[in-house]
Amino acid sequence: MRVCASYGSVPDAPADADMHEIRLDVFDTLPEYADENSVVTLAGKDISAVPAGFKGLVDIGESDAEIPFRKIRSVHDFEKTPSEAALREIMAHGDQELSKCACRVNTFSDLHTIHKVATTTERRHLILGMGELGTVTRIRQELLGNYFSFGYVGRKTAEGQLSAEEMMALGDDCRLVGIIGHPLGHSMSPQMQGAAMRDKGINGLYLRMDSPDLEHVEDVIREYDITGLNVTIPYKQDIIPHLDSVEGPAERMGAVNTIINRNGTLVGTNTDYAGVLHAFERAGRKLSECSRVLVFGSGGASRSAIYAAQESGCDVRVLGRTPEKVAAVCRDMGCEIAPEATLRGYDAVINCTSIGMNEDSPYMFDLADLDKDMAVMDMVYNRRTQLVQAAMDRGCVVASGRDMLVGQGAMSFEKWFGVRPDTEVMRKAIE
Repeated sequence: MRVCASYGSVPDAPADADMHEIRLDVFDTLPEYADENSVVTLAGKDISAVPAGFKGLVDIGESDAEIPFRKIRSVHDFEKTPSEAALREIMAHGDQELSKCACRVNTFSDLHTIHKVATTTERRHLILGMGELGTVTRIRQELLGNYFSFGYVGRKTAEGQLSAEEMMALGDDCRLVGIIGHPLGHSMSPQMQGAAMRDKGINGLYLRMDSPDLEHVEDVIREYDITGLNVTIPYKQDIIPHLDSVEGPAERMGAVNTIINRNGTLVGTNTDYAGVLHAFERAGRKLSECSRVLVFGSGGASRSAIYAAQESGCDVRVLGRTPEKVAAVCRDMGCEIAPEATLRGYDAVINCTSIGMNEDSPYMFDLADLDKDMAVMDMVYNRRTQLVQAAMDRGCVVASGRDMLVGQGAMSFEKWFGVRPDTEVMRKAIE
């Protein structure tokens, strides 16, 4: 990987990088280390600020002006990724030594377009995605044929950048995993999986990949050599048509939370059920010790809870806000619809809805019906919900949504890398 350190502030000393970007909105004059392996970005300043004889590259933005230096013509689109035709035109236009385009990446289709153009253009180029979803374009410099890739020093100079230090350490051959969903702002998986990789000496990066749709997701996984992905709301069922096969519990559930890239063959599986079992066990009451279980919710997550309870020998009832979905889940999973919206008569309740994730909304049942002999689990893990608080107040056994996250994440990790991670390391990373 060829890394260009992009300075967001004037450093005390040059960074350990292959190249250096000297932005004239940051530097008053060129530092002594500005040589043929440097890029001067005018950033609105006049070309006269570049001293005669400078042997590096000069980024003049979208201008077609002739300059007495090696020239980069750069186009920025802070809203979207241009169409394939428009991006090819950007690459072809002008007499510059290097054609650069930095554009906002909003969807997997945008990443697919960038890969398609970057790997087929004959001109020396630099095509980078801005935004969190665009980060993958920065770490796969050689794969995209980019002349170099930026890494920030001091502060980010573009959204989606990694630090120059991190880029140099990772390199092009690092393992990439991540999570797809919409939205993803609450996810703790990057911290957790990152800690697990470091602990096991795996050179890798866990990416947050938030897209409003799944078009071209299978292409992106293959094109950018992504080892595997977790899948969360709302894509656990929608992802299946984009995969080559599903295996194990995912086949019965009809829901996938983990994708494994086996040399270009994409296999979907489900580790959420293992997370449910792990959370109850760590709380001190195994799910197999509960006779009757109420699962609240009818999405992909509820199927994992139902599966875990059924495999533990429990009698399962399902309660949800959409009768048609509840009926479909019960039909597919071979369980019963809850006859009424109450917690009475159950040994355990598992909330698989998003109620409580942000502002608490009303539950379908009365929290006053919680009994001290119940075990309660809420898959919402980013805050203490009303359900969890009420369960704690009544002395219930409370299985943590964070422990579920750890349990399912550990199994996903093992499927991606072939080694079992330390769950205590993962847990500490998110506490």
